[in-house]
This record gives sequence, structure tokens and C-alpha cells, in this order.
Amino acid sequence: MELNLQGKANVQALLLQYENFVRDYLFPIEQDAIYGSFKNALPKLKALRSKAKEMGLFAPHLSKEDGGLGLSLSEFGRISEVLGKSPLGHYVFNCQAPDIGNMELMHQFASKELKDKYLKPLQQGEIRSCFAMTEPQHAGSNPVQLSTTAVKVGDEYIINGHKWFTSSADGAAFTIVMAVTDPENPNPYQRASMILVPLDNPGYQLVRNIPIMGDVGEDYFSHGEVKFTDCRVPASNLIGQEGWGFALAQERLGPGRIHHCMRWIGICERAIELMCKRALSRELDPGNPLAAQQSVQNWIAESVASVKASRLMVLATAEKIDQEGAKAAKEDISTIKFFVSDVLMKTLDKAIQIHGALGITDDTILSFYYRHERGARIYDGPDEVHKTVLAKRILKQYAAS
Repeated sequence: MELNLQGKANVQALLLQYENFVRDYLFPIEQDAIYGSFKNALPKLKALRSKAKEMGLFAPHLSKEDGGLGLSLSEFGRISEVLGKSPLGHYVFNCQAPDIGNMELMHQFASKELKDKYLKPLQQGEIRSCFAMTEPQHAGSNPVQLSTTAVKVGDEYIINGHKWFTSSADGAAFTIVMAVTDPENPNPYQRASMILVPLDNPGYQLVRNIPIMGDVGEDYFSHGEVKFTDCRVPASNLIGQEGWGFALAQERLGPGRIHHCMRWIGICERAIELMCKRALSRELDPGNPLAAQQSVQNWIAESVASVKASRLMVLATAEKIDQEGAKAAKEDISTIKFFVSDVLMKTLDKAIQIHGALGITDDTILSFYYRHERGARIYDGPDEVHKTVLAKRILKQYAAS
């Protein structure tokens, strides 16, 4: 049955449809897909992608012209929260990172040729992509420090470098790589560029899928270490213009942090649901459930209040980006990044504690989330960097008064 949207999207109706889909189709197959073999689960996941398309729910972030729902950033944020309740949610609906960021980037800045060859199949869920920026030898919090180079020779770029945490590289069709094209530019923010590299290129190597707290993810759940050795691509694979790499990275991160934060809130909602059910069902002795303990009640109340505050903060930031652009919301974007990532980890920790020994096993979804989401306080800029940036801007306002 195809979804019928009249005029402005009825977000509440959409939320209910996504909620039902996640609970009815994704929750039952999570254990096999995330603790078993993701690749073995792919036939089921592809069938669910087809079902999402039939229902008119696929790729909700895209414009209607591109096959999506034409939602604003704040409207999509609400959807992202619901999809975050399952590790499979964003993947099945084709709005997972890093693909969603690459779609947004290419939609704005890629050539028609690149859009036709790579963006369209990416939007349709026929292929996946990855994003190669972080390097093991440099602090990721300062992206102007890069050793990967792209030297232009004739009508080609020759790329050499070493990247890691190139998330979802395993099974991806292409990557967008950040590489230095103008090392002598006096402005360090204009030295790098972004270039699309097909991953069947003989100069590209997936070295390994990096274990995350002992968990070696595969395919969509992977974090790849990759190398580029005399990797030749057409100069026309440049995204935007030379020297735009840092600016494009910043363009990518504004909406990206909304996506992440709302997904984290969805994870918190799932954790709260699990902790409440556990508190009510687990008895210390007959007739004395965990839910009767004041400390457990405090944890539940604190978690719910923190999540409500997070949601309001993130949606307000999304609306500001919708109305004024990401540049006007810089302070808000930094604020939600460190605030919500902290709420995420505290909520997961409380949920695990209420589950006791069960919480650290793979018999629930909690251990998976705890391992894979600890990076929330690191990627897209460590929390400490965002706090420093925000504090400096606040202090500057007072110094000027």
C-alpha cells in the first residue's frame, strides 16, 4: 500500500508507520543481523527495503523528485529518532551514515556525470558508499592535518595515503576521499579537496575491518582501514572545486549532527523501554521488583527527562538550520553534539546496570549499542573540542560587552 501525502507531510502519521515497521519487521531479525552475520541477513534486509519502497517510506530524507518524502531537516529528525530504535533502521530505509552525508554532498556539489553514475544508484539503495577522511597518524579533531595527497597529472589525480575509520567501506561501491591537492596554499583550510574514488580501483586496498571493543563488524557495520597507492581517478571525479575540502566537510557536518543526535535519542528511547520492562519483571525476592527501588526509579526519571530535553534542543537546532542555514546554528550544533552524546552514554549505562549481568551479554541489544556508540563522544569532533568552541564564543560575547 503506497503512502499518500497530501500537501505538507503528516509527520505524526509517518511516525506511526515507521514505528510499526521497526517493531514488526526489524526487531525480530536484529539478533541474527548484528550478532550473527550481516551478510547472511542481507536477503531479508533487501526484501524489507523493497517493502519500504512499496509503502512509500524509503529514503525519507530525499526530495520527492529524487524518490523521497520531501521532508524538512526537522521533520526528518523525528523520523530518524524512530529509526534509531533499531541498528537496522537507517540502513533499511537508505538514510544511514555515511551514505546520507554523501548524498547531501553530491546533490549540492557533484557534476551531472557523477550524479548520474553514482548518486542516483546510491539514492535508490542499489549501492553503498563510504567517506575517507580520518588518518591514523593525525588527530581527527583537526581535519586540516592530512598526509593523503592527490597530485594532478594531466586529466587524472594520483592519490596516495592511509585512512582509517572509513565506516562501511566493506561492500561499498565508492568512497569520497579527503586529500591534499594544494600543499603550499598559505591558508591551511584551502589545501585539501574531495575526490570520488570507485572502490574497484587497483590502487585502493581495504586493509581490514577495525575491531571495535572486540567486535569486528562487517559490511554496513564495518569501520575500514584503507590505503590508496598510486590510485588514479579522472580529474572530473573532483567534488566541487579544488581547495573546497574543508568547507565541504563543514557543510556535511551540520545536518549530519542532527541525524546523529536524533538517532542517539532513538537509541535512548529503546534503552529506556528495555530498562523499564526489566525493572518491572526482575524481582529481588518475591513481590519485590527492581522497579520498587528508589535508585532505579531515579535512573528512569533522569533518563526520561534528559531525553526530552535532548529532543527539544535538537529539533530547535534543526528548525534553525531549516530557516537560517547551518552557519547561523554553529553554536547550537556544537551544543547538541556534546550534550546528546553524553545523555546517550549515561542512559545506556543505566539500562545495562538495571539488567545486571544480562546487560553485558549479547542476549540484549544493549551491549551492541554500548560498544558501537561509545564513539559518539569522539567522532564528528570530540566533545571536549565542541565545549571549547562553544565556551570561547560565549566568552567573546561577554568580552565585547
